[in-house]
Parts: sequence; C-alpha cells; structure tokens
Amino acid sequence: MSEVLKLAAEPRDRAGKGASRAIRRTGRVPAVIYGAGSAATPIHLEEKILVRQLSTGHFMNSVVEIEVDGKITRTLPRDVQFHPVSDRPIHVDFFRLTGNESVTVAVPVHFVDEEMSPGMKRGAVLNIVRHELQLDCAPSDIPDRIDISLDGLDVGDSIHISAVKLPKGVESHIHDRDFTIATMVAPSALKSEHGEADAEAATEETAA
Repeated sequence: MSEVLKLAAEPRDRAGKGASRAIRRTGRVPAVIYGAGSAATPIHLEEKILVRQLSTGHFMNSVVEIEVDGKITRTLPRDVQFHPVSDRPIHVDFFRLTGNESVTVAVPVHFVDEEMSPGMKRGAVLNIVRHELQLDCAPSDIPDRIDISLDGLDVGDSIHISAVKLPKGVESHIHDRDFTIATMVAPSALKSEHGEADAEAATEETAA
C-alpha cells in the first residue's frame, strides 16, 4: 500500500495572484485544502520538500497528512500546477479526507515478467495504452502501483482490465467496458519479414 506522506504548512492570509507571487518568491508554494463539506483552507508549503515528495512518483496516489498550526488534516492530492517554463510547482489542491470512505485515485501500472513473454523474446514492442488506472478504494488501501505480468504473451496479444488482478478492496473506476491497457506489437524487422513472406507466397500463387 502507498505510504502516508507528511507536510508542514502555514495558513495563507491573502489570496490573489499578487499574494501568490510574493509567496513563491520566498520559496513557498500556495495550496488549498478543500472538500468534506468544510470551507476551503488556503495554505502554503515549502517548495523544496514538496518537490522531494513529487519526485517519489507516487505523490498523487498517497495520503498526505498536512499539519497547520498543530492540527493535522488527512488529504489526497488532486492537482498540481506547474510553471510552463521552469516546471516548478506553483499551486497544489488537496482534497480533505474524513474517515476511510472510498476515493478515486490514478495509480501507475508496472509491467513485469518480460523474460517469460514469447513476444518480448522475439523483439516485440509493448504499446502501453494506459500508464495509469483509475481505481476506487479506501485511502488505507491505495496501492503504490499495479503490477501486470507479461508471462505467456505473444505478438498480437492485448492486456485488458479484466485480466488484471487488483489488490483486495480495490476496484476499477470504469465498470462499463473491458478497456485495453497494453498491446504487444511486432517490431519493424519482424513486420518486414512477414511482409516479404506474404509477397513471396502471393508471387508463387500467381506463377502457379
């Protein structure tokens, strides 16, 4: 399961673009905690610590405990805005959690057992359609990632959500279709070989 992250924050007294710019000049990032029927709480965070947590790769699917004036609020990151040029975080939205109610999170997929895939041994290319899965689960059950095995897969095979074993208490947010996660396609060299073989066969049939 995903680890619980911790962030210290300070209340943000002023709103508006000018105030946000002033906060960023001090090495802080404006943010807001909202949801659960309570008023939004404007805060700001230390940029260096936020960047460190963003670099873990699972910030967006981790419960984040934010401490403001000695009070801890359990949250789930919902959106991070980045500067279009510097790529620095400039604003974060946190959704306030109450209890252990189900939430929807985007969890990255990770493919394993490449050495057990006939297709990969032949040089096939894994075409990943979805790098993340939208999943429903309790905050305490949020997985770091979903491992998907390539064992036995060959060129032309596809991986659908119905074939993925999700952890206990975790369900796909999409229920109305058996969507594709990845397909195994032939490499260019293999396609060329097949194409040449088909052309030769067609020539032989014509000659006959």
